[in-house]
Amino acid sequence: MQNNRFSHARRIFLGLGIALSLTLVGCQTPAITNLTPLSLPENPSQIYTVSARITPHDSGYIAGTLLPSLIIDGQKLALRQSALGEDIFEIEYQIPGGRSELKYYIQINYLVKNNSGLISAREDYTPLQTAQILSRYVNADAIEANRGPVGALVGINGRGFTPNDIVYFDETSARTVFESARAIAFYVPGIEANRNYRVTVGSGSTKTPVGTFRIDGPTGNSSDSTGFSAANVGSLVVSPSALNLRKGEKTALTFTSPVNATAGGLLIDVTTDAPQSVIMPEVIIPAGSNVVTITIEGGRPGTGNLFIKGPGVKELTVPISVK
Repeated sequence: MQNNRFSHARRIFLGLGIALSLTLVGCQTPAITNLTPLSLPENPSQIYTVSARITPHDSGYIAGTLLPSLIIDGQKLALRQSALGEDIFEIEYQIPGGRSELKYYIQINYLVKNNSGLISAREDYTPLQTAQILSRYVNADAIEANRGPVGALVGINGRGFTPNDIVYFDETSARTVFESARAIAFYVPGIEANRNYRVTVGSGSTKTPVGTFRIDGPTGNSSDSTGFSAANVGSLVVSPSALNLRKGEKTALTFTSPVNATAGGLLIDVTTDAPQSVIMPEVIIPAGSNVVTITIEGGRPGTGNLFIKGPGVKELTVPISVK
């Protein structure tokens, strides 16, 4: 029989219709609602729960024939019924370390019976799903305090912290103390007071938002850019104001703050351009006090300065000479 244009076009149309109907049967998703969060906090076991609500909509569905599966990493794994509900199914899946995401889809197989009593198999599945693994997770109320003076020690709670994490006030890094994978702390940096800062935690190029923090300064009638009153409210005092030492010689250096240290102590940020010539401990004024004295020792002969940041000043300079 000769083929004409109409019969050829009709075959193409019918072929597309069959392919489309097969695609729609295979890609039905209303029967499956993925309950897995798009973001999952990293945990040391690297085990994550994938869950879904599964309710086959076919009127001929045969109860008890449902077989839900997780398709991931080339594997087909059976989902089990959850204690959260008879239509909720879940599975715990362990991924290799270092992975930053899960890619998977959920498939269900079941039997249906039509009006004639004929039984046939059905298969539905979701589109490809992606869940991000958060290596650092910060609680909603992560910061233990949302304001404080320069040098105050403040904690942050969460998960996935590492010794490489640094706390930032906008773009300024703060002295950060790693306590555990669930807790870090920072000393409020010596930057402009009486304003709010956006606080983030980061390592490398990745930064996680934590919240906002207000740096307070002593109250007064007229405040400068540091937040401290120009009317003799006072500022950090260091005594003596210059150091002349011999190699191995020790002397006392006293720091007096205009404010008492809060719980955790008040960090005085001290750096130097002559690190080989200066041997000294970290300077922290104890809680409830406003003064601390430390012992400083002359190291390798040389000259330089101590650069000190604390309440009431952006920076103090103490010349030091070691002979």
